[in-house]
Amino acid sequence: MELMSLCDCVEDEATFTRFVKALAADFEDSRVKENANPSSPYSPAANGWENTTINAFLDAATAWAHDCQTETSNPWKRAAQMLMAGKIYE
Repeated sequence: MELMSLCDCVEDEATFTRFVKALAADFEDSRVKENANPSSPYSPAANGWENTTINAFLDAATAWAHDCQTETSNPWKRAAQMLMAGKIYE
C-alpha cells in the first residue's frame, strides 16, 4: 500500500505502527537507491525524501505541525501526518 494511503488510514496504535514501519522501510529503500545512484543536491533524494537526517526530519515535522494546525479528534492520525510531513516538508 502506498505510504500516503497508509497515513490516511491511521486510526489507532496498530495502524500508526504499521505506518511508521512502512515509513522506515521507505527511508531505507531511499538510502539504498541513493547509494547506488545519488540524486542531485538540488532535488529530493530517492522516494521524495526532502529531509534525510533525523534533525532535518524532526525540524520539518514540527514546522509542518506549527504551520498546518488542523483540527483532528484522532491523535494517532495527527502524529502520522506529522511524520509524513517530516519526509516531504521543506
